[in-house]
Amino acid sequence: MRYFVTGTAGFIGFHLARRLLQDGHEVAGFDGMTAYYNLRLKEARHAALAQFPAFRPTLAMLEDRAALEKAMIDFQPDVIVHLAAQAGVRYSLENPKAYLDSNLIGSWNILELAKTLKVGHLMLASTSSVYGANPEVPFRETDRADEPLTFYAATKKATELMAHSYSHLYRVPTTAFRFFTVYGPWGRPDMALFKFVKAMIEDREIEVYGEGKMSRDFTFIDDLVDSIIDLSRIVPSEENRVEGSVRDTLSHQAPFRVVNIGGGQPVGLLDFIEVIESVMGKPAKRKMLPMQQGDVPRTYASPDLLVALTGKKPETGVDTGVRRFVEWYLEHREELGL
Repeated sequence: MRYFVTGTAGFIGFHLARRLLQDGHEVAGFDGMTAYYNLRLKEARHAALAQFPAFRPTLAMLEDRAALEKAMIDFQPDVIVHLAAQAGVRYSLENPKAYLDSNLIGSWNILELAKTLKVGHLMLASTSSVYGANPEVPFRETDRADEPLTFYAATKKATELMAHSYSHLYRVPTTAFRFFTVYGPWGRPDMALFKFVKAMIEDREIEVYGEGKMSRDFTFIDDLVDSIIDLSRIVPSEENRVEGSVRDTLSHQAPFRVVNIGGGQPVGLLDFIEVIESVMGKPAKRKMLPMQQGDVPRTYASPDLLVALTGKKPETGVDTGVRRFVEWYLEHREELGL
């Protein structure tokens, strides 16, 4: 099949594109190569994808409607997987306009082109951040998600709502998936695991926010990619509405569905740090700090709908996932200037 993937120089987009190419699909990648973090890392990801003849990259911003339109019309995709976004909860406090431009204007451009091309399946990345500080656990897709704590979360929920309207008005089959703390090799330098490992190697303190009392539902990247590919084959329609004890989010007005991608096994931050210490073979120097503005105390996915649709959920434990990351980091640290 022909997959148009935005954000292919990013962490998740790179892994998804590589898996699709390995499986024999054609992939058109679209990425703005923003300087939000280490460009050498982004360039190395795209260089790895360029080894596949079936990969077609375009370097441009999502807000560049003409470039996006040309790339998509030339490629004529069967599936669009929209992963590109301005990421990062904390950075949204410093530069909210980047989130407005990329996550709202850029996503609207994607919706317009999905409508024009009558694409077979539009898939959109959302986030567990839309649940805010939801007191009910685990987080279910049917829970209210109307109290975002950051502008980043607000733009992601807005993208879901915009996509539902387009799905209803123009019958664009759409799946929005909510990620839960994705980690693994080739990860983002602004994420906790990356920062902790780097600080420990350099014999510096790690900054532990919320006094270490937070917990996260960590999702290993390979499991996430498996789930996205499985869901890409399940185009929302009444024919695959889930019945029974699991509440489906398939809209009654549109071929639109929201699905959590998480294993439903939250890990305490201090326990996570202990796993890193075990893998690294050394203790971390911990600097305990209060909760940062915009942070949530916990994330905890209900994977019930994902399991009902695909038959599986993320299962990789943090001990395995952290070891895989550390092995990658040690191998590529000097080469990529990490």
